[in-house]
Amino acid sequence: MRIRLLLAAAFVLSAPASAQNAPVTIPVVVDADLGATQSGRILVFAKPISSDDKPGDDVDTSAFSPTGTAVVGREVTAMVPGTPALVGAETDAFPVAWSKLSPGKYRIQAVLDGDHSYNYKGRGAGDLVSKPVIVQLPGPVPTLTLTTRLPATDTDAYMASLPEARRTALTTAMRSVEPVDFTSPAMTAFWGNSTAIKGWVALPPGYRDGNARYPTVYSDGGFGSTLDSARFSAANMAAMMAAGDIPPMIWVFLDHHVATGTHEFADSVNNGPWGTALKTELIPALEAKYRMDARPSGRFLTGHSSGGWSTLWLQIAYPKVFGGSWPTSPDPSDFHDFTNIDLYAPGANFYSDAKGEAPPLIRDKGKVIASIADFGRLEAALGPYGGQFASFEWVFSPRCPDGRPCTIFDRATGAVDPKVAAYWRDHYDIAHIVARDWPTLKPDLDGKIHLIVGSADTFYLDGPAHRLQAVLDGLGAKSSFRYLPGKTHFDLFEQDGDRQALMKTIAGEMYAVARPNG
Repeated sequence: MRIRLLLAAAFVLSAPASAQNAPVTIPVVVDADLGATQSGRILVFAKPISSDDKPGDDVDTSAFSPTGTAVVGREVTAMVPGTPALVGAETDAFPVAWSKLSPGKYRIQAVLDGDHSYNYKGRGAGDLVSKPVIVQLPGPVPTLTLTTRLPATDTDAYMASLPEARRTALTTAMRSVEPVDFTSPAMTAFWGNSTAIKGWVALPPGYRDGNARYPTVYSDGGFGSTLDSARFSAANMAAMMAAGDIPPMIWVFLDHHVATGTHEFADSVNNGPWGTALKTELIPALEAKYRMDARPSGRFLTGHSSGGWSTLWLQIAYPKVFGGSWPTSPDPSDFHDFTNIDLYAPGANFYSDAKGEAPPLIRDKGKVIASIADFGRLEAALGPYGGQFASFEWVFSPRCPDGRPCTIFDRATGAVDPKVAAYWRDHYDIAHIVARDWPTLKPDLDGKIHLIVGSADTFYLDGPAHRLQAVLDGLGAKSSFRYLPGKTHFDLFEQDGDRQALMKTIAGEMYAVARPNG
């Protein structure tokens, strides 16, 4: 699930239904200094004036307060400086058409999302932004001029913000990690152009001075992760090994983010044969390059959130290849509980349950923060690519006649398509697949699943974990499920002030499997 989240105050943006106001149109223009033509998706954000506002603060949305900021979007191509693009704020608007916003003063800002990555990681390098302005809504909006091209992430600034000891250890580790940039024949054939699997490798201390072979851990990140975050993860593991906090192993952090979200290293009719490419191409190539313990008992998997689902899936899909998976807070593994929705129930709906209430999606400290309806409609306004639900569809869905994945639910009404749900069940519902194929899977899978999730998971992911455990228990399978009391999606690894406590435990458990005699 999404990890790029910022806690924000909630506002009621919609005006009374009886209010009648003129439609709002927002003119957006590009400054001539930013280039000849621009394309992408214009997004305009409006947030009620708050006492917490500071001069120059950006106006942005947040999944932790989806209705706190109004959003409207429009696709543009070949936008030239000086010629305004008119963004109609009555359609592709969230949470309501802007003519229906509660009257008041708002801070407004425009962004041109040139590569359609906003739904995945928010505004970033290359996006064009305007300065925030204050307007009275409903009412006319002045021309918003895109004046600034956002720079790449300032890694040096982030490093400078760390405590000195941590910064020194991480800086040294960053120099030691090695890139993965493997051109995949299978993926290249699927897409018709050169396609690579990328990531970073962390080697244990003393690797270059000896000839020993090491257990290997494969991991990928949660929704919102990138190749840069994979590098930091690899450096973090290298630093922990150098400090003696975890056993010596080779860690491979893979970047599974693509333009459509995350591909999960699952073979998909939409994204391509990523799982096959990993199993048959990348792993043999890495084992030929590095002194890896090239046996199932020496290959392990772990990942968090979407990376948790990915590394759980790889263990199920290739039980002979891997010796165990330690997924943490994985995305739903039983689609009878897919973010609080039973996809197989008659009349299933993402926006309304059997009681007519909006199913929750996000909670914090026992309080419901956002519904699936809010999240789904916000994602639709931000654009058709890269969002969390769209990402699931690119992995799990059949391909529709328009060449895009079939949608699991109608974005306007929330209604689930039962034919798409049946496809999801037969191809990617882990609990269903394990139950269906257990006689075949058992010899190579039994005892290899070690799932960990918080009892207060932010996205309710403890629910599907319980269901998967019940299926495995019903089969008489050996497995390990841990529900950490009170832990959420974001503090799962912390214990007694140690933010890496759980990772240290996981690493130790893996090493004990690979080296049972020490």
